[in-house]
Amino acid sequence: MSKPYEELAKQAQSTFWGYVGFELEAVEQDAIVVSLAIQPHHLNMMGIVHGGVFMSMLDNAMGLIVMLDPTVRTVTATMNTHFLHNVSSGTIYCKAELLHRTKRTITMTASIYDENDQLLAYASGSYRLLS
Repeated sequence: MSKPYEELAKQAQSTFWGYVGFELEAVEQDAIVVSLAIQPHHLNMMGIVHGGVFMSMLDNAMGLIVMLDPTVRTVTATMNTHFLHNVSSGTIYCKAELLHRTKRTITMTASIYDENDQLLAYASGSYRLLS
């Protein structure tokens, strides 16, 4: 992991990111991998990971890609999420990638997989650049 990403991951531990339990696993050019060890508080009343946990993971992973550049500030403008399978234990992984960038927006995609590489959910997101 590159030094700036290590520092960013460390800073994130005191935010919602750390409260949920996300961990930064890998960093590539315009892509990252985030993990989450599923705990009982991540589950809904049906005993499966709550959809909000999936959405938070997807949004946080996509947002983290642009956070390295201190001159760039973004907010989520839109996020389209598809839930495919559920899971109730183990570790899940989210890979996010930069898809397109203009002067005002950044578009990214992210996918969540379980430990057996089964696709659980995926999303696309548009992030508005703040001036």
